[in-house]
Amino acid sequence: MAEEKKNAQGKQAPAVMDINEQMQNRIDKMHKLEERGIRPFGHRFDWTHHTKEIYDHVDEMEASGIEVKVAGRVMAIRGHGKTSFLDLQDNTGRIQLYTRKDVLGEEDYSIIKLMDIGDIVGVTGTAFKTHMGEPSIRVEKLEFLSKALKPLPEKWHGLTNVDLRYRQRYVDLIVNPDVKDVFIKRSQIIKSIREILDNEGFLEVDTPVLNTISGGATARPFITYHNALDIQMYLRIATELNLKRLIVGGLERVYEMGRIFRNEGIDIKHNPEFTSLELYQAYGDMESMMDITEKIVTETAQKVLGTQKIVYEGQEINLAGPWPRITMIDAVKQYSGKDFTGVKDIAVARQMADEAHVAYEESWGVGKIINAFFDEFVEDKLIQPVFIYKYPKEISPLAKSSVEDPDITDRFEGFIYGRELCNGFTELNDPIDQRERFVKQMEERANGDEEAGMMDEDFINALMHGLPPTGGLGIGIDRLIMFLTGAVSIRDVLLFPTMKPLTQEKTEADGAEE
Repeated sequence: MAEEKKNAQGKQAPAVMDINEQMQNRIDKMHKLEERGIRPFGHRFDWTHHTKEIYDHVDEMEASGIEVKVAGRVMAIRGHGKTSFLDLQDNTGRIQLYTRKDVLGEEDYSIIKLMDIGDIVGVTGTAFKTHMGEPSIRVEKLEFLSKALKPLPEKWHGLTNVDLRYRQRYVDLIVNPDVKDVFIKRSQIIKSIREILDNEGFLEVDTPVLNTISGGATARPFITYHNALDIQMYLRIATELNLKRLIVGGLERVYEMGRIFRNEGIDIKHNPEFTSLELYQAYGDMESMMDITEKIVTETAQKVLGTQKIVYEGQEINLAGPWPRITMIDAVKQYSGKDFTGVKDIAVARQMADEAHVAYEESWGVGKIINAFFDEFVEDKLIQPVFIYKYPKEISPLAKSSVEDPDITDRFEGFIYGRELCNGFTELNDPIDQRERFVKQMEERANGDEEAGMMDEDFINALMHGLPPTGGLGIGIDRLIMFLTGAVSIRDVLLFPTMKPLTQEKTEADGAEE
């Protein structure tokens, strides 16, 4: 273990970190700055312009001689004796800095030799164009704001560094402008969705992340413990039940956009925590929710991208409505050739599954077998936007049964590029029916299904007070952002995706080698 040293005040300093030659060189430069009375980690800097503004309006600024103050990170240094050129990057882009020894003075100009790529500086000067037509800033004053003690990676791009990019997103944002653009668009997409819903009269609300019951969806929860209350609690897997309580209370249109937590697998489409939009509209239904989904997707695409046509994974997709609406049974018939219309006998459903080589479990009813056919034959074929509706009651514990067939619900899902984008339905508002479905879920849970829901007596009590006919909708915000930004993996649209600790990965790798 490295020896601990005492600082000037006699306090123990932390153990010395691992320092390579490049870092030591930067630390030495930091000390030289201090010796000159220059703070390597500065304070406030009142900038007046961003680089893009200067770049775009350099002619007018040069003509007026206006003073500009810009702050950012040094991304390149090119020295030529008594002159030096630096590239400065801020949140909006890059611009060239032109520094001269006879302008800055010998002492200040020599500070440039103590600079490294990655350092953060503030400059004051005037805008002009070089003989080559390059928008630049003629620096009259330079101020150190932060010394970068670690170098930026030279070869950051490429698949070999994908894992590191996710772990060190701060570096990813510095060196990859396209990554920054994705997250700027993410913010714009979320802002657009909020504007649309606000204009439609929806009220944004907040509901608890910690709950005493896991409900509102079929998923395995994260479990935690509250010491003061001495109770086990669950991170929410959905916001549904609390939002519907608010509809009972008279808030006719509500929505919440926030984090959801599900203790399930990780792949290019799933992260344990993700952003979900759920909204509920009193006196609405499944059709109302299809309409608002189309509005959210098409208007947001137009506002953020300037078009409703996107290219995803090389496939051109037209988001413009109206989107086709096909029942699940009709979709299964179209792609598998098996027609489940009117099928109620489980023996008949199993025979159809056997003929089509679709696997099923003995505990499944007709509804789950139909869903298995959909997963096997249909889902990955749904490239263009489409609504699949009329889902079996067996897989839809919170949706209202169809008037035509009590075994079918008024539920739908929206699909793009063979992936589910949203889930919505006419809400079940019959407390007796809801209790029976909760009981069924509890039986499945008792039989080992960790994703099955729990009994929520308070929610039943809320329904007993009267839930008006209501439409409900959930949209996976991260997945929508993936489509609109062309991202292949959900990790590309999450600033800090869930990752296994490096120490754990190293331990597992070492064990595998042994």
